[in-house]
Amino acid sequence: MKTDPISPPSPPEHKGAQVLRFRPRGAPQNGGWPRPPPNAERDSPVEDLAKYERGESIDDYRHRMIMNLLTLLIAAILISGGVWLSSKLIENRNLQDCFLSGRRNCAPITVPSRSQQ
Repeated sequence: MKTDPISPPSPPEHKGAQVLRFRPRGAPQNGGWPRPPPNAERDSPVEDLAKYERGESIDDYRHRMIMNLLTLLIAAILISGGVWLSSKLIENRNLQDCFLSGRRNCAPITVPSRSQQ
């Protein structure tokens, strides 16, 4: 059975998967990435990062848990500060709305009652 060279083969004749590589028009045939020069490793402006690597066996569990708790504490402080700030902004907005509508006694002052002796 002869197939048309433009159309794909029919499913019974096609035994395996085929990956087609699509390249933009005018792209070089070598994959599009220029090869680095041979002395690129020596001329790199970045120092060797091996000095920052840690071994697989080194794991300071206590330090990591302390840092996690410190992060949780900072997050809780930020969240509670945000809630407090938003409640104060809402309170001030309501007070301004009261004053701008012409009402009096918008911010009542509470005076503690004296106990009779």
